[in-house]
Amino acid sequence: MELVRLSVIYVHLLACCIAIGLVFTSDAEMVRDLLKGHQQASHDGKHMARLQASVTNALIFLWLTGAAVIGIDYLEKGMSYFANPKLHAKVIIVLLLTFNGMLLHRYVLPALLKAGSLLDLNIGVRMFALFSGALSGVSWLYAAMLGVGRPLAWKYSLTELLLAYPVMILLGFALMAALTQWARKRNMAKATPAPVWPRVGIPC
Repeated sequence: MELVRLSVIYVHLLACCIAIGLVFTSDAEMVRDLLKGHQQASHDGKHMARLQASVTNALIFLWLTGAAVIGIDYLEKGMSYFANPKLHAKVIIVLLLTFNGMLLHRYVLPALLKAGSLLDLNIGVRMFALFSGALSGVSWLYAAMLGVGRPLAWKYSLTELLLAYPVMILLGFALMAALTQWARKRNMAKATPAPVWPRVGIPC
């Protein structure tokens, strides 16, 4: 049974690592393009659709292998296993990841495909997209931390384990909101033509 558990955990960690790599590669590319002033016309939506499909597949594997690990540990430790606060924290985060992914697929991706660029979304949809992105990135990292943090089991309460979680999400959202607002202002300034002196035709 121990070998089976180890094999399942191995697949579980692979799914988590793949998802984290995809999410943060995409985030790094988006930040780079925003800093360089790229509009990414007709790119954001298509790229996000592919990314969402890949992350969804990784999330499915995460659910399946996670449920398998829980079942194996339940058979070994009994009902007391379900009282572990760290298990509660992991389940809460994966549930949020799943719900967030559904919202991204339902609302954010269609809006991105229509607008063509993150910067061209109206402010409400853009803020929602940025918050969902921050929630996704932080949640994957936090879930991975809880997964490898064996010393955290039974040592801290659920509140203590999740204390930094919303703080990190809000910080990530605030940073991305500030960056996109700066990028929008810079692009608008570049698009504004220089004033011309009347009759002379000399730009200011």
